[in-house]
Amino acid sequence: MEYTLVGPLSSFIFLPSLSLVGKTFSTKCDSSPLPLPTKYVNVEKELIINAKPTEVEIALLEQSRLVELHYQKTNNNFTVGDIFLGKIKRLMPGLNAAFVEIGHKKDAFLHYTDLGPKLRSLIKFTNGAISGEIGTPLLENFKMEPEIIKTGKIDQVLEKRSHLLVQILKEPISTKGPRLSCEITIPGRYLVLTPFSNVVAVSKKIGNAEERKRLQLLVDSIRPKNFGVIVRTAAEGKKVADLHDELRYMMQKWESIHSQLHKAKAPAKLLSELDKTSSILRDVLSDSFNRIVVNDKELHHNIKNYLASISPEQVKIVQHYKSNKPVFDSYGVSRQIKSSFGKTATMNSGAYLVIEHTEAMHVIDVNSGHKMPSNNQEEAVLNVNLEAAGEIARQLRLRDIGGIIIIDFIDMKNVEHKKNLIKAMRQYMKKDRAQHTILPLSKFGLMQITRQRVRPELKINTAEICPSCKGTGKINPSILLTDEVERDLSFIHQSRPKSPLSLHLHPYLAAFIKRGLPSMQIRWYFKYQKWVRIKEVSDFSMTEYKFYDENEDEIRLN
Repeated sequence: MEYTLVGPLSSFIFLPSLSLVGKTFSTKCDSSPLPLPTKYVNVEKELIINAKPTEVEIALLEQSRLVELHYQKTNNNFTVGDIFLGKIKRLMPGLNAAFVEIGHKKDAFLHYTDLGPKLRSLIKFTNGAISGEIGTPLLENFKMEPEIIKTGKIDQVLEKRSHLLVQILKEPISTKGPRLSCEITIPGRYLVLTPFSNVVAVSKKIGNAEERKRLQLLVDSIRPKNFGVIVRTAAEGKKVADLHDELRYMMQKWESIHSQLHKAKAPAKLLSELDKTSSILRDVLSDSFNRIVVNDKELHHNIKNYLASISPEQVKIVQHYKSNKPVFDSYGVSRQIKSSFGKTATMNSGAYLVIEHTEAMHVIDVNSGHKMPSNNQEEAVLNVNLEAAGEIARQLRLRDIGGIIIIDFIDMKNVEHKKNLIKAMRQYMKKDRAQHTILPLSKFGLMQITRQRVRPELKINTAEICPSCKGTGKINPSILLTDEVERDLSFIHQSRPKSPLSLHLHPYLAAFIKRGLPSMQIRWYFKYQKWVRIKEVSDFSMTEYKFYDENEDEIRLN
């Protein structure tokens, strides 16, 4: 099976053909001049999920190219979108903000601008639900309170030690606690429910005016009174039954919040956002998804059940990965992680990016490398800048870089080329789910981008300390490495003679152990009367190896 990739050179990482679950995938690209990103066709998406005992790693691939990487700790109690009943600990008039206790080691931050105009109605409903005076979650007979003004002061609308319904806007970053909002939203795949509002807003990404009007009238006719709705892009073309079912599902969540508020004591979590896997599926799942691969049986079952509820026709794309080889290695994710993170990111043409991080902003420098053709310098510079724009857009998503980003492209004098570059960057960034603003090139040739930051930037140190020399530059004689492996095997056999064993090591060392007749692996079988399974791990260094028992727990010899 082959995929033919059509588009800018910057859009793809060219890897050798990979044998994936019995099928060989290869990549090709046309050799025509770099077009604008609008030439993209049939972008196929894959979600590769690597479940571990303490965390879940999620990789989003577009045309086999890594564009997003997410980690979720199994004990993470604070996720963007979670709703809490908090207690106001301190009011800070100087900052026009409050600090709220929600159970985090650092009090959460709530600024006046995040209170929302319907704050008084929210406080009235919260207090009424806690005391039992408001016995229904519906707001048909609820009397709305006057809105607060945008230029007000925090101590005029909030009181110390009072209870407040809040939602996490940003996860804890660095030394800061979570950031909160009082504008409660309950998101679904097609709609977002906003209590204490009567506004129906349709996503700007739905360009068809008739479809926008249809969705607005449709949603307005089925929404409950005093509940606003935001219509997401995925709702385009959907039937009333699909939207009504989701609206009913979101109302059930609101009913759950109301029932938990009765006699509740702060801090208390009332509604947990979906786990990372499900929330990504909800936000990015589209018809262009052609594969979801997960290596954990229970998670595979949960994902199929979730997809059955939101998109039954796509349940068949979920695959349970059963091979002994790590799932990220099979789909080329590990290799792309190693090549994509770090200070320098190299592109296919030989050009490269230098990415620097400061306290206030991120700075990206575009360098042409040594392979720029000299026959048409202006066209060559444009092509390098277009390739860099695609890679920068990918890096922003992949590393989840937020805040202010300054990009120093290679200088261009041609005005049309500058316009093409800006147009290309905006087209590349359309796939980015984070809110962002792109400014035109300044007179110094710098492009400024601001990008929403809701969680800490993803940083992966791809430099490795040699496990053999521990950074000293000296290792034990490599010719004696197999003797060392066999000594450890002999020791383990004496302590647990009947226990199944597996040996994880670098592919080169594995090939040495399995070569020849009889191979070292076969000699071990006759000597110890047990078959030692060999598992190749490309992440290991040349001389690194580990033994594991039948439960895949590492046998530590130190």
